[in-house]
Amino acid sequence: MDPRILDEIAKQLAAAVPADPGQLKEDLRKNFRSVLARTLTRMSLVTREEFDVQREVLARTRSKLEALEQRLGEMERSL
Repeated sequence: MDPRILDEIAKQLAAAVPADPGQLKEDLRKNFRSVLARTLTRMSLVTREEFDVQREVLARTRSKLEALEQRLGEMERSL
């Protein structure tokens, strides 16, 4: 992870700390959630479902590629 991203998150979290200790916990929770949501959005993460779908597509593609490589090898040997 890029250290600049961590520095930016730390700055945002420090700026979010309220002066009144009585509200500290609730304010921190809200501000941390907001900062984390913005940061995760910028990271372009995918859901587990999207990841699993792409993994299956890759597995099928790899299988087809191996079959085509085998056929090509057989064709080259027959020539």
